Amino acid sequence: MLSPLLIVELAALGLTTGFLAGLLGIGGGMLMVPFVTYLLGQQQVAPDLAVKMAIATSMATILFTSISSVRAHHQRGAVRWDLVRSLAPGIVLGGIVASLGVFALLKGAFLAIFFGLFVSFSAVQMFLDRKPAAARQMPSTGGQVAAGSAIGFVSGLVGAGGGFISVPFMTWCNVPIRNAVATSAALGFPIALSNVLGYVTAGQSVPGLPPASWGYVWLPALAVIASCSVLTAPLGARSAHRLPVRLLKRVFASLLFSLAGYMLWKGLST
Repeated sequence: MLSPLLIVELAALGLTTGFLAGLLGIGGGMLMVPFVTYLLGQQQVAPDLAVKMAIATSMATILFTSISSVRAHHQRGAVRWDLVRSLAPGIVLGGIVASLGVFALLKGAFLAIFFGLFVSFSAVQMFLDRKPAAARQMPSTGGQVAAGSAIGFVSGLVGAGGGFISVPFMTWCNVPIRNAVATSAALGFPIALSNVLGYVTAGQSVPGLPPASWGYVWLPALAVIASCSVLTAPLGARSAHRLPVRLLKRVFASLLFSLAGYMLWKGLST
């Protein structure tokens, strides 16, 4: 059983990440992983295992957040479903390779350091709002499969929905930012589904898992975070069409620097 305080902490995390998922087209993993790692540590889960479970649980919540978020974006006609269909096969392939193979072989300390470095890079890009010169169009089918594979693979290692890669990639290819954010939200589902299947399979025989775990996924945390995140994801999606997203990105990037520092410290001290 979760304590009342832990339930409140997880609920607040779910409400926040759900809103950010809809607003910025991200799955919320950048925010969830450090906090869930900390909370698992408070439950006496070994540090190495806590990092892996936080990544897996974060990814599992994206299954629910992405559905709630994409419905709001779809109602505004912002989702490029043609891009979802062309990128999804590579995403599934990359996600399975990461979560079922590479993820199980890597130490939690390495994943924490990789997460910290990746989040730091993403925060810099988000803070500066850098947009390299746009390509004329999206690449060919083969290029989109390759891009999807990279998105799915990296997402599987850091427990994020891929928005930090897919949104810049699509905007570089002249996809308008509103469509890129909405399409990224839709891509969150195949990213999450392929990776979660891998996490569950790879974690079946791992020793030291806390009660009510399904492979590497911590089910009680998943239930609380997901049930709260779906409430605020549509609000975030609607706000994306009204609020100064560029300013909000800079505020969120500042928070990411702190979270990246925490994960780097966890990785180096484990």
